[in-house]
Amino acid sequence: MGEEEWAVFLERFERLLPEALEARKKRGMQSGRDLLPAASEVGGRRKDDDPPHRPSKRKVSTLSMLLSSSVQFAEEIGSLDAGSSKPQWKAAIDFKWIRDNQDLVAANIRDRNSDANLELVLELYEKFSILQKEVERLRGERNLVAKKMKGKLESSTRQALVDEGKNLKECLAALEQDLIMLTDRLQAEAQCIPNITHPDVPKGGEENSVVRNTVGSPREFKFNVKDHLELGKELDLIDFDSAAEVSGAKFYYLKNEAVLLEMALINWTISEVFKRGFTPLITPEIVRSSVVEKCGFQPRGDNTQVYSIEGSDQCLIGTAEIPVGGFHMDVILSESALPLKYVAYSHCFRTEAGAAGVATRQIHHFNVTGDSIECISSVRLKCSYFVDQRIATCIMKNLLELKKASLLPLVSILSENDPGTPVTTLDMATGDLGAPAYRKFDVEAWMPGLGRYGEISSASNCTDYQSRRLGIRYRPSTAELTSTVKKGKGGASSPTQFVHTLNATACAVPRMIICLLENFQQMDGSIVIPEPLRPFMGGLSVIAPKLKRT
Repeated sequence: MGEEEWAVFLERFERLLPEALEARKKRGMQSGRDLLPAASEVGGRRKDDDPPHRPSKRKVSTLSMLLSSSVQFAEEIGSLDAGSSKPQWKAAIDFKWIRDNQDLVAANIRDRNSDANLELVLELYEKFSILQKEVERLRGERNLVAKKMKGKLESSTRQALVDEGKNLKECLAALEQDLIMLTDRLQAEAQCIPNITHPDVPKGGEENSVVRNTVGSPREFKFNVKDHLELGKELDLIDFDSAAEVSGAKFYYLKNEAVLLEMALINWTISEVFKRGFTPLITPEIVRSSVVEKCGFQPRGDNTQVYSIEGSDQCLIGTAEIPVGGFHMDVILSESALPLKYVAYSHCFRTEAGAAGVATRQIHHFNVTGDSIECISSVRLKCSYFVDQRIATCIMKNLLELKKASLLPLVSILSENDPGTPVTTLDMATGDLGAPAYRKFDVEAWMPGLGRYGEISSASNCTDYQSRRLGIRYRPSTAELTSTVKKGKGGASSPTQFVHTLNATACAVPRMIICLLENFQQMDGSIVIPEPLRPFMGGLSVIAPKLKRT
């Protein structure tokens, strides 16, 4: 590397570290410029006894000082904050794409109200690229020196090569350590960037979400409508008072036919999706924090909705898509195995309790480790797909149209049975999307007791956002190989691609119970059981008021 190249190299690092240099100056420390070599030294002038084929010791030590100082300064101002935890895993993030499309990424971050720091990611990536290239160059020089030493040499020449190899080894070790630190920080910052958003998604907060489809219209009741709390009490289905004595406020017991109704919803949903090729799963409800992170959720922090188990690296799941996502973690699938379709049963634990009131009562549970942790939980069935991009687009189109073959079989119960329930689909706005979602549809049903629509399900297309973090790939069939695919000793083989994941709530059981109680109530106070659920409730067709004892 000549003097001009070294001068450019030095100028780039000084330009990338102005904050660090200023911070050191304000703190009364030796300035970075005092530690960097003078311009006259950048060229690495040779000593008289330096062999003509080797770089001077001064040049190698100058490089080590320069690059190591850059990471040192950055660490002092927080770019490599020692207080932040080192990433336990690395996502396959396309940094070049982010750099080349930074305007699009920046706009997406703003639209989604994300805290991701794109400027810092780009700065760290530029430093990473420079440092990585220099590490690779030094590795090449080290290999060249080793190759030269294989021949017959004069003792002085061999000793010169030994000294050069030692200097290169020491310098390379320091730079490789710096590269590891820089890579960890780059990963930590880049993992905060949310998925890109579908161009048709409305911008703004939840209030800007757009209704894409509606099936049915609200039923006209010829009597005063009761809410689910009143119905539950009169029909002896829900007991809050006893639960409050046993467990505290907001807990409840399900009783009598309500228990049968919950079991019926679970069994009906599983049987329906099983007929459509889904594999049933009952998942663990405690997972490693790293799996939660890889699925795009934040297990720790001020705004987290995840319950972490103190003294461990484990969390309670907030959705079954987390353990289902981890099911194929770090696996390369064959294209012939796709699509993989799962329906998972689990309890879901989240910190979001919402405002107090009849619309927000939810189930509570204690965790099973022995330490009492109060948390919100609901029983849910989750449908998850592992597919290629073409199938993902088709599935989301079916969902938007509320087709019977879509991800949400429960829609058929609500919209196709007398008396029926109107169902609407919302295309959720950017401000309401979670980090993994490329697009999300919420399905809402009419709640007569609330006098409005209420969410009963949601479905998200996460594209390859989760699979890049979970390491889930597939290898396209050889029939689709192109001329650009290289052939190895084993014949033709195609490069792996990341699968696309889709996740939808097949049945949020407590919400569905509320929906059914309120929509299927009768004038005499009874509840008609939707016909598809009756075989799962022992043939029961009506939940009738209990006879009062005299």
